This record gives sequence, C-alpha cells and structure tokens, in this order.
Amino acid sequence: MLSDVMEDYLKAIYVLQTEDGPPVSTSAIAERVGKTPPTVTSMLETLEERGLVEREKYKGAELTAEGRTVALEVLRHHRLIEAYLAEHLDYSWSEVHDEADALEHHISEEFERRVAAALGDPVVDPHGDPIPGADLEPPADDGSRPLTEFAVGDRVVIARVSDRDDEELEYLDRAGITPGTTVEVRDVAPFGMVTVAVPDGSAGGDREQSLPETVAAAVRVRPAGADDAAPDAGVGGA
Repeated sequence: MLSDVMEDYLKAIYVLQTEDGPPVSTSAIAERVGKTPPTVTSMLETLEERGLVEREKYKGAELTAEGRTVALEVLRHHRLIEAYLAEHLDYSWSEVHDEADALEHHISEEFERRVAAALGDPVVDPHGDPIPGADLEPPADDGSRPLTEFAVGDRVVIARVSDRDDEELEYLDRAGITPGTTVEVRDVAPFGMVTVAVPDGSAGGDREQSLPETVAAAVRVRPAGADDAAPDAGVGGA
C-alpha cells in the first residue's frame, strides 16, 4: 500500500511531465511538493524500488506505466472533488484545491463513482484542468499554451488556470479571467506585463486588464475560433 506522500509525489511528477515532458528534474519536483532536493532524491529512490518511477542520473525521473496509473487515479479523485465542492457546496475555485488535497487519498471507488455521476461525468475541474476518465487513460492534450506565448492582436480562449496560488485565483476571478472566456491580447510590455481585453458584461463592452508575467504564464489559452465571442474592440478601459 502506498502512503499519501508517495501518491503526492507521483501526482506531482505526472503534472510536471504533462507540462514540460519527461524526465522531470529533482529540483522541479522539490519545488512542486515543497521539499528539499535531498528529501526528493530519497523518495525517488523508494518509488524506483517500488517500480513506480524510472530515473536517469543527472537528467531526472519519469513515471512507469504503473506509476502513471496511480497518479491518474489520485488526480481523478482530486479534480472530481474540486468540481463537487464548487458545484454542490458553493466553494470558490480558490478554496477547493486544499480541501481536495486532504480528501483525494481517502475516498472509495464507489464514492468516486457516485460523485462523478452526481456531476454528470465532467471532463474538466473548476480551473479547466482535464479530469482523467474512469479508465485512467491520460486525457488528450487540449492544445493550450501559456498566455505569455501570444502576441498583440491575438484572440484566445482561457482553457486552464493554475490552482497553485489562492491569491492568484482570487485575482483572476475578480478580473473575469476564467475558463471559457475569450480575451484579446492588447499589449505586451517589455517589463513583463501582459494586457488583455476582457468582456465586461455590466458595461456591454470590454475592459483592459494587465497581468504580471508570472500570472499570465499560469493562464493557459488556445486560439479563439470563429464561434468564440470576441471582446468589443470599440470599448476599452484601464
């Protein structure tokens, strides 16, 4: 039986692999789980002995097929719980992550099935992150990229927002930058600010919102299609 900490490491490695590809460096894992590199190295040795990760000296670690299955199951629990808390218990999207972290290791498969059914088998959580299916196959790549990779004039749809920082999530929520929203890049400053036009329902147009580069990098978007509503370019504001 795996400990909660082991499952946390496997989940962290999986997420890092999907973001940057394998192998995942010890330092990246350490930052993700909030531990020192020596502590991470010790845990990786244990996970390798269990057949859950493979390591290559000086390069990093990646999940084995078994390790990936464990990670996907924990991730499915986590994201289903987040969705349930937001939809049925009125949690804000900045509150669900920590609660899901505490519960994800301790629900039964029957509970998981009932939560999924109650939610109508959702495919994404409140932050737009894909929920692995019951078959525990990796979700398909949604084609999203960080907002910082786009240029002035690009229209994009918010696909996913990192759930790692509660204050960032509250800030983005107030700014109206949430999954499914179409925005237009208005300015990319040389000192690291990205300004986008966000639909302003109350004014019937749009308003401009400037994001620090670190925040913009945590927002993943995809190019907007013809069917995605555009911000009104004729109405702007700071």
